[in-house]
Amino acid sequence: MTLDYPHLARQLDALCHGETDTVALMATVVCELHHAHPLSDWTGFYRVTAPDLLKIGPYQGGHGCLVIPFSRGVCGAAARLGQPQLVPDVDLFPGHIACASSTRSELVLPVWNGAGRLLGVLDLDSNTEAAFTDEDVQQLTAILAAVFRDAV
Repeated sequence: MTLDYPHLARQLDALCHGETDTVALMATVVCELHHAHPLSDWTGFYRVTAPDLLKIGPYQGGHGCLVIPFSRGVCGAAARLGQPQLVPDVDLFPGHIACASSTRSELVLPVWNGAGRLLGVLDLDSNTEAAFTDEDVQQLTAILAAVFRDAV
């Protein structure tokens, strides 16, 4: 089963149209994406709350780590480098933070507003190895850019 990205993009556009509150947007994206992606066991945002620091934001799934410095883990790398992190096997990622021992693969995308400010990262975890693809990276990057364009 593959994710219908055009449908997800239309759905999020309709749900988020005119909204600028970052947390409200994150909650809506997480809910829709978590239920749409067949392999995502944990879907959530980590918000930039201080220089070089992420804190848990809206999520679906089991508990996540509460605080992640930019210097640690896959989420930290995405925030620090400003680049997507596609990790087919988390055991091979140096410094991976195991918030859940069942996680086998991970996709983390930086989230920017239209002014170029890093708002946080979107984190998808799966208990399946290599659950996420380059298509996920491309499609979700475009969706995030559209949804968070006017976020404050």
